[in-house]
Parts: sequence; C-alpha cells; structure tokens
Amino acid sequence: MSHKGEMVIYPAEGNVNTEQVISAFDRFTSNYEAEYHRHQKPCVVTLDNASFHTSQELQKHINKWGARGVILHYLPPYSPELNLIEVLWRKIKYEWLPLSCYSSYTNMKNAVLDILEGLGTKYQITFV
Repeated sequence: MSHKGEMVIYPAEGNVNTEQVISAFDRFTSNYEAEYHRHQKPCVVTLDNASFHTSQELQKHINKWGARGVILHYLPPYSPELNLIEVLWRKIKYEWLPLSCYSSYTNMKNAVLDILEGLGTKYQITFV
C-alpha cells in the first residue's frame, strides 16, 4: 500500500506462509518489471519483520525481484506505527466494518474484500 492509498492485494485464507508471500511477490514483480524497464523507477516495498518476510527461502528471491525493479525495505522491529498496513487495518476494524459483518465468516470476508476493493474511491485514508 502506498502513501497515496494505492495497493495491490493478494487475498489468502488461513495462515499466511513463506510460499504464499513468495508467490505474491513473484506475481507482483513480474507485473511491475515492464514498467520498471520503461521508467527505471524502482518500487520500494516496506515489510515488517514477520517470519514469512524474513525467512531464508524468501531471501533467496531478493536479487531476482530487485532485477525486476522491486526493492524490499524492512521496518525496525516493534514499530507498528510505521507500518501503513497497520493503520489501514485499524481503520477497517474500528471505522469501516459494519457490525452486521460479524455474524458470519462469509460476511466478514466479503466486507473486508469490499473495503479493500473500494479503497481510494468509496473508502479514503490519508497519511499525514
């Protein structure tokens, strides 16, 4: 997610693992590569220090993604206030989710996906 509220989502159900993160980065970097070669503007992705972001298996792919124009930057440990996605989740949880979505898993999933799809149009977030 950018400071402008732009984001690319790769929804997953259940626990997220290293393989899912690598797959998402492979898709994202493959899509970004052509733009990078046209404009030579790298995309910097900020990550927290979750185990699936710091695993040895993920580290093996960093050079490949860098060649596609995507650079990984890690936040300092224990700094959720610097993590834009944490700010987004707080807005979703405490401001945008309707109480009715808590009645079932399906309602919750659909409400969250609706919010993520509407980010920037129906739902606005400003980072100051």
